Amino acid sequence: MLSTSVERIIFSVSQLTEKIKSILEGKFPFIWISGEISNFKSPVSGHYYFTLKDSQAQINAIMFRGQNRNLNFLPENGMKITGFGRISVYQPRGNYQIILEYIEPAGIGALQAGFEQLKSRLTDEGLFDKIYKKPLPYLPSKIYLITSPTGSVVYDMIRVLHRRYSNIEISILPVKVQGNDAVDEIVSAFDLLNTLDDADVAIIARGGGSLEDLSAFNSEKVARAIFASQVPIISAIGHETDFTIADFVSDLRAPTPSAAAELAVPVRNDLLQHQVILFNQLSSRFGRYLQIQSNTLHNLTKRLVHPKRKIEHLTLRLDDVYMRLTRSFKQSIRHKHERLFWWSNRLKKNSPQNRIHFLCLSIIKQNETLLFLTASLIKTKRLTLNELTGRLHALNPLAVIKRGYSITRTVPDQTIISDADSVSEGQLLEILLSKGTIRCRVEPETGDFKPGTGDPKKDKFNGKKENI
Repeated sequence: MLSTSVERIIFSVSQLTEKIKSILEGKFPFIWISGEISNFKSPVSGHYYFTLKDSQAQINAIMFRGQNRNLNFLPENGMKITGFGRISVYQPRGNYQIILEYIEPAGIGALQAGFEQLKSRLTDEGLFDKIYKKPLPYLPSKIYLITSPTGSVVYDMIRVLHRRYSNIEISILPVKVQGNDAVDEIVSAFDLLNTLDDADVAIIARGGGSLEDLSAFNSEKVARAIFASQVPIISAIGHETDFTIADFVSDLRAPTPSAAAELAVPVRNDLLQHQVILFNQLSSRFGRYLQIQSNTLHNLTKRLVHPKRKIEHLTLRLDDVYMRLTRSFKQSIRHKHERLFWWSNRLKKNSPQNRIHFLCLSIIKQNETLLFLTASLIKTKRLTLNELTGRLHALNPLAVIKRGYSITRTVPDQTIISDADSVSEGQLLEILLSKGTIRCRVEPETGDFKPGTGDPKKDKFNGKKENI
């Protein structure tokens, strides 16, 4: 069972197809493609329908009549072509296809290869990105035409511009549109254009021609000059099916020079009509606004009260509030008096003098009790001390010595001798008396010594004591 902790996003078939269409068309706006034609069909509509394939895949292709009428050859099955177009999705069937703008037989030479290499390199650098496209002014004050001054293209653009907006200001920056010096002149024209303060938009244009004729507009210098321009640029190079590097890097690409002129300026009469419509809408809305405000003012006026009546009403309310405030204030004072009287009586009952007298008597009584208990305790402790002193005196070794006894101990470790067998011959001894100390040495037993027990074995200490 699927987890429901995460909210599911459910697409309809139409929504999913539309999203796929948006992704494909956004990812592949215009591409070059090569392959072999098969299943070629050309119905009465004049459009070309065929399949473009290679050894591993195929894709449906369409070329509309407006584009294929410029071809100088007729496509047929088995022909290998190179085409330029955009990816699209046919939503009713859910099929993806390529809509071709231009096709040519495969293998057109080094000029086309150079074009593709430059296009790929500039794409990687971002010169064709939409984020760098500058918006065109809605109504430019002055337009500059970068084109050949002698061709029919410049006259066609001037005619269209004057037809759409008769008093538009136009200036021409004359350049060569083909030949060896064409690239340098076009780049110089863009340098000059960006030094002019009155330039609102510029159109770079020329008529149709072969790939060799359009080589100046496929050069890297021209592409970088267009990209660096601070003035918005409209490109109109060749016919509708012709694509150059200048078209990709320009801010807007027009299929023809006449179309570029139409994109540069709006129709003046249309603007005047739109101005009239806006004026009428503004007048109507402002009139309705004034009417609404007038009605609101009228309703508010009817709700207004005469100042005298308002003052009288407020006077009555003031008197009522004053009387209530006075009554409340007197009641509060009376209540405060009662509370004060109650606290005064309570304070008198709990006077500090009574409390101090009671505590003084208590202190005197406790002092007498403490003196009595202290005297009794001292007397008891003195009797106990006398008793313990007598017992301690009876056990005092000095008292025993005073009765004629002595204590014998070794020298120098001062070990007390309690057994005659614990001493050896010649050992130094110390005898503690009641008054003074005697030091002696152990001597061997002789015949003159008469032990008190009469047993020589028990009386090992038979020598004479030597006083030291």
